[in-house]
Amino acid sequence: MSKSVIFLFTILISITSCQVSDNSKDDNGPNIIFIFADDLGYGDLSSFGANDISTPNIDFIADNGIKFTDFYSVSSVCTPSRAGMLTGRLPQRFGLNGVLFPDSHTGMPSSEYTIAELLKDNGYSTGIIGKWHLGHKYEYLPLQQGFDSFFGIPYSNDMASTVYFRGNEVVDHFPDQSLMTKKLTEESIKFIESNSENNFYLYLAHPMPHVPIYASEDFIGSSERGLYGDVIQELDWSVGKIIEKLREKNLLDDTMIIFSSDNGPWLTMKDMGGSPGNLRNGKMYTFEGGMRVPTVAMLSGVIPPGTISNEITSQLDWFPTLASLTNSKIPDDLILDGINIAVLFNGQNLNYDRDYLYFDYERLEGYRKGDWKIKLPYSGWPGSWYKSPIDAHDTLLFNMSNDPGEKNNIFEDNKELARNLANSMTKKYNELGELPSSIIIRSDADESHLRELDIKK
Repeated sequence: MSKSVIFLFTILISITSCQVSDNSKDDNGPNIIFIFADDLGYGDLSSFGANDISTPNIDFIADNGIKFTDFYSVSSVCTPSRAGMLTGRLPQRFGLNGVLFPDSHTGMPSSEYTIAELLKDNGYSTGIIGKWHLGHKYEYLPLQQGFDSFFGIPYSNDMASTVYFRGNEVVDHFPDQSLMTKKLTEESIKFIESNSENNFYLYLAHPMPHVPIYASEDFIGSSERGLYGDVIQELDWSVGKIIEKLREKNLLDDTMIIFSSDNGPWLTMKDMGGSPGNLRNGKMYTFEGGMRVPTVAMLSGVIPPGTISNEITSQLDWFPTLASLTNSKIPDDLILDGINIAVLFNGQNLNYDRDYLYFDYERLEGYRKGDWKIKLPYSGWPGSWYKSPIDAHDTLLFNMSNDPGEKNNIFEDNKELARNLANSMTKKYNELGELPSSIIIRSDADESHLRELDIKK
């Protein structure tokens, strides 16, 4: 733990030592607000290079905190990405490798220990607002996974189950999606207001900009990238309203705000999908455009304004990092795949070449260590309405420092390097031990579970 974090804890202890109540503010550390967008691309925020979408409030977080340039999702699709973020564990460890649908009879195992459970055990009030997508049966819903409250939808907003839950009950079978971002923002503000006197963790998982996309009338035509840009600018407005409420309650300096995306953009949705920026491909692929996501975070007194990190980081890292920042006890027998990245918050480096495994469902497809990324041979995909086409390829090798777009395969001239990377990848994979079979039955007719979209086929 960095000296600045230790100093912050010392100040918090001295200020709040006289307060005694189960959920009152004490020496636990900051409040946490984690804002998750759905299918937001690396090139969809102005702080990450977008010049046709304006995101001043998200940029405010970057300007007053840290911007991660090489931050990875856990998967290129929804369900496993969310499971990995909440547990700090590769979802392959518990068989949640793919996307759940409304007819799925399973979900994230209740035996998994989530960030919500970690913080709740440390006296935090915990709430999720927005998209869950980790199982809709009672035992898999948020209130059984460490959250005190839940308002939102159980699956993606293109699925037939787009209903509002409050707690464990459905309260609205036909929510107006054009008002969804506003509604979830209102619910978030209510949560902050009702928990302003105690430590809290708010997980705000926006269903947007996953298709079908909607914006309220106030934002239609507000951007230079059509409806998709309008949707992103309304998400940015939502971030601004949350910052405004925190400032009003004198909580802004005591709250860590994180903004990120679950995976890359859905490119086959064309104008209704996002942009990977200068990265290759998007959602459903383990090229950078599907896995690297725009991520920013701020926490006054811990993260200096304008900090930029180029280190390899991922959604897996939030569990151990938030445990450290909140002085929460991680169970001794819990195997985590993420690391505590608090050292990066003040501009320091990890001082070693970190590595990362790329999975597509249960299949290992690639590996990065330091600047180098190797991708295993792929048989290709002809393309469909939901997944973009890609040609078959043999082993690929890229230098991420000068070729983040993965345009130049340097395998032929660096076979020894590739061999060493492959050996390191195999070693890291084998160290995971025996992995369970997927608990999700993959359907050959997944499109039957989705709403009819105008752009479809």
